[in-house]
Amino acid sequence: MESPKPAPLKALTGLRCFAAINIVLFHFSNPQWFGWFAPVVNAGYASVSYFILLSGFVMAYNYSARARIGQFDTIRYYKARFTRLYPIYLLSLLLAWRVLPQEWASHSHGMFWAGIVLAPLLLQGWVPEIATFLNTPAWTMSAESFYYVIFPWMARWKEPERIRDHIWKLGGVWMLGLIPGTLYILFNPDGIPHPDRFSNGPWLQALKYTPLPHLASFTFGVLLAGLDAVMPRPGLLRLFLGVFGFAALFGVLALGVMPYALLHDGLLMPLFGCVILGLAGENPLAYTIGARPLVFVGEASYCLYLLHFNMWNLIHDTHVLDKVGLSRFDPWISYLLLILMALFALYFIEKPAQRQLRKWMQASG
Repeated sequence: MESPKPAPLKALTGLRCFAAINIVLFHFSNPQWFGWFAPVVNAGYASVSYFILLSGFVMAYNYSARARIGQFDTIRYYKARFTRLYPIYLLSLLLAWRVLPQEWASHSHGMFWAGIVLAPLLLQGWVPEIATFLNTPAWTMSAESFYYVIFPWMARWKEPERIRDHIWKLGGVWMLGLIPGTLYILFNPDGIPHPDRFSNGPWLQALKYTPLPHLASFTFGVLLAGLDAVMPRPGLLRLFLGVFGFAALFGVLALGVMPYALLHDGLLMPLFGCVILGLAGENPLAYTIGARPLVFVGEASYCLYLLHFNMWNLIHDTHVLDKVGLSRFDPWISYLLLILMALFALYFIEKPAQRQLRKWMQASG
């Protein structure tokens, strides 16, 4: 008899709403519009790191217990991951037809055709020069698909017996995750005096977009699920961890003194971990962020993340808002349209396509 799936953690889905919207604002706003919240918007790239870590946590939360007792069907798992990822990913590539001339002009012919071949295979992120080919946010799909491929091995890791052993392991992974950014700072291979979100260089592209530098974040999430499993869900400890995590994240971003190469990914792992443990509990913070409207939008966060870049460009390149007399409400109406389009894509494209693919492939979660 197969073990039942763990209960959904609604607050983590609710937080995905904020994280996805923050990435939209990072790409298409002036952070200074948001007053005291400006440092968070300006560091919107950190939301991607949160998504990667959360992905590892959710995978382990759902599968690791079953894997350790021999109830994990690897082939069925791969089919389920494919049906979850690929329909909206494919749609994001189809929406990118308008940028093909720009990609042709900005790359060598060899790199252009490499992008054409590798992007549909979820492999473009392994080549820094074309990691953002056709759809800027889609580089993460190369990373996520790689992590999902190796996850069945990770799911069978033996759990530590003591909480302090969990913490030691998490600390070790955190330190490993700091190595790529630290090496970049020490050697400065691109010769950029003060790298920031607008900086560009081949080594910085590799650090930001290729899968291996972010593997520690995914692994941290997998190990965090083990710690989560041995912590009581009710109680003040999780509430404290959640509040501390949010406050410390805001404090670190507001100070603005941490090196970009570290802040981009590895540095924030423990604080993301505190937030996740807090929201995975039973406390007022989790109930608030797990409110139904936030969960409703949070469920469409994958669609919003993958589609927002090309949809934004489509809205503004076609001047549709000017034609219908709504441009005076921009960019706020554009943000609303992106959220509505993400919800439409979730319920009328992703879910139907996923059901059909799972039926054809005999795959289930």
